[in-house]
Formats: sequence, structure tokens, C-alpha cells
Amino acid sequence: MGRLFGTDGARGVAITELTCELAMQIGRAAALVLTKKVSHKPQILIGKDTRISSDILEAALCAGICSVGADAIILGVVPTPAVAYLVKEKNADAGIMISASHNSVEFNGIKLFASTGYKLSDEIEEEIERLILDNPEEITLKSHTEVGKITYCETAVEEYIEHIKDSIDTDLSGLRIALDCANGSSAATAKQLFEELGADVLLISDEPDGTNINKDCGSTHMENLMEFVVENSCDCGLAFDGDADRCLAVDEKGELIDGDKLIAICAKSYKEQGRLKNDAAVVTVMTNLGFSYFAKENGIKTVTASVGDRYVLEKMLDGGYNIGGEQSGHIIFLDDATTGDGQLSGAKVLEILKNSGMKMSELADVMYKFPQVMINVRITPRDKEVWKNDSEITSLIEKHEETLGDSGRILVRESGTEPLIRVMIEGKEFSQINAMAVEIADKIKERSGR
Repeated sequence: MGRLFGTDGARGVAITELTCELAMQIGRAAALVLTKKVSHKPQILIGKDTRISSDILEAALCAGICSVGADAIILGVVPTPAVAYLVKEKNADAGIMISASHNSVEFNGIKLFASTGYKLSDEIEEEIERLILDNPEEITLKSHTEVGKITYCETAVEEYIEHIKDSIDTDLSGLRIALDCANGSSAATAKQLFEELGADVLLISDEPDGTNINKDCGSTHMENLMEFVVENSCDCGLAFDGDADRCLAVDEKGELIDGDKLIAICAKSYKEQGRLKNDAAVVTVMTNLGFSYFAKENGIKTVTASVGDRYVLEKMLDGGYNIGGEQSGHIIFLDDATTGDGQLSGAKVLEILKNSGMKMSELADVMYKFPQVMINVRITPRDKEVWKNDSEITSLIEKHEETLGDSGRILVRESGTEPLIRVMIEGKEFSQINAMAVEIADKIKERSGR
């Protein structure tokens, strides 16, 4: 992880941590690094989510981009995957999304896309960081008529919706679905998209006001959708996060279907249709053990990546795979998109549901989930990486790993987007793994002075 960029761009408390000055510097440096080989006047697309700080950071980014001679094209409120799609579709030189994804409103972030529509490699992000932090004198500002200009794209939402529709071959009529838009980007697209696909659509958390993004709603707060689906006799519910690159589902009984199960549903369907490239699905170290058992039973190879959809994507590109994702609901369908897309994922699952003639709960039975416990321990900057070398913490982890043996696993890792250490344990007995997780979390707190 870099000095500015984590696993999913630069992120922090808007204005005080992710400052206007830093946003302007990122705009300048990104424009120079990402367009240094072009011979024409560079064009960079900018999208944003609905949080109140996004307009402010958009203005700062535009100032930075234009000050080094590139043009900024403002897309308005769109999902993150819309930026990834449109940057390639419009032959732009780069794309920027202003969003802190699933985080609460006080946070914001800056995600960068290359002209290919893919997120940047670590090496390119490090080059941008070096320009900002180590060699700012190399940034040359333009003046007179050489500065860039700002224009607005009025068709971004429509173009993105048509792209998703083109990726789905099935009429979804007859399906009654509930959508939780997280008061975020999907509020601008979801209703029109799924209605035009034929579904009967009911919406919740679709009235963003700048301050309510992800607030007790969306893919990180599924309780409202779980109740809503049952109360309104829906066939399925879909929940997106603030920038709509994640999707989780709810079956007709109100039971949660996480990203692992959604990937399993889609991978099995693709395998049966002969569409699963190399008969493999890419998942992460956080993926439930049950996925491995599902994959073996269905003749599917499991490829494991580090946490973060960018690392899932790297494995997919390296191995020629076309389905991959994370338990959190980032799912990549590489035949149709260059990044995780919550609405594309949801539409794919609904297509499978419609064609199967089954209930959503029956589809989800494709995979058994091992009991899993996750505890987050908040840390200060001085504690980063330190816990890995603390013998009391590592010895306790090793002790519990020996107890679990092959019937479970322990994963302790730092979040790439938040100041947290995540303690995750899976096993057959919930009470056992819960006690282990609590003990490890308490030990981390004790040794880090909290």
C-alpha cells in the first residue's frame, strides 16, 4: 500500500485529510502521468457520488487537471463502473471517480482509471505519489491559451444504462425486486435500468441529500432490505453501496446472500453454459471456506487473490478468467466490464434467477457457508504493521490455528481502506471460533495500548 493510495484509491476524511489542496495535486500529477504519451490535448472524465464533499473535491480536481493543460469532462453523479466504462467508450485518456465507496459521509476518496478502463497498477500509482510527495517541482503549470477547459457530459447516465442492458439477454418481467440504493450513485440509475430490463421495481434509500449516503442502508446495512423484501413479497432484493460497485442480495425469505454465494451462483451458471473461461473463478483470501467445497463439487478451479478488487482483476487478466470477486460484493464480469459493477452483478443474478424458474433461496443453496466471525480492531497510525511482529499476538494466532487444523482457518490483516485490523476466523463451531476471535482481538488491543 502506498503513501497516498490504498487498495482502492486515495481516501480520508474529506477536506481535513483528503484536502482540496491534495485533490488538486492528484489532479495535476494524474493528468501528467496518465497522459504523458499522448500527442493530443488530454481529456479526463470525472464522476462523483452523492456525498456533500464530492462537489468541492470535483472543483479542486478540475483545477488541477486544467492547470497542467488537460481538459476535464464532468459526468455528474454516476456509479464508479460508469466512469470505467465511459473512459474507454469515449476514448478519453483517464478517468477519476470521487467516492469513498461504502464508507460514511465524512469520508471521501479519489479512484483513478487508465484509458483502458482498468484501475491503475501499483507502479503507476507510486509514480503519481512520487510526483506529488517527492518531486513536485517537476510539475509544470500551463498559462495563456494552453490551460485546459471544463465541459459537461449530459448523457453519461443513459450511456451507462444502455451498456448494462446490452449485457443482459433475458427479459426480467415477472420478477418483483427491491433495490436499496444506499442514497448513493445508484439512485441516479437503478430504477430506470431495472424497469427497462422488465422487472417490477420497488426502491428504498433512493433519496440522497448529500449527508445520508450509506447511513443505515446499502450493502453494509442490510437489515432494512431484508425486512422490506418479506413485507412486500419480493422475489429478491439487491443492495448497492455508495458508488454502486458492490452488490449483495436478499432472498424471498429475507435471508442475506453475500458476494461469495453470488459468485458461486454465477460461476455455476456460466460453467453449465460453457461460458466459464478456464473453468475457474477468482476469489480472495477472505472468501468463505464453503466456496472451496462448492467449487470442487462443481468442477470449478478456485484461484485466490489478495483482498481488493484490483488484485482480483490482476489474477483474472493474468489467467484469462472471466468471473471473480469478493465476499463484500465486488464482482467482476470481465466479458462485460473492466471493474466491479454492482448493478451489472445484480442484473446477472436476476437473469439466472429468471431463467432457472427457481426461487432465490433455492439458487443460494448452491453453497454452504462455514460459520465465520469478523472483529475489527481500530488502530492508530503508529500501530500499522507493528502487530505482525508482536510475539504474544502471533503465538496466540498460531495456537488457535493448531486447534482448528483443516476444519477452519484464521486470517488477521489490516484494512486497505480504513485504520482497522480485521480478525476473521472460520470453522465448524461458531462458539469456538467466536471465543478465539474475541481473544485475538483483545490481545491486539492490549498490545497496541488501547
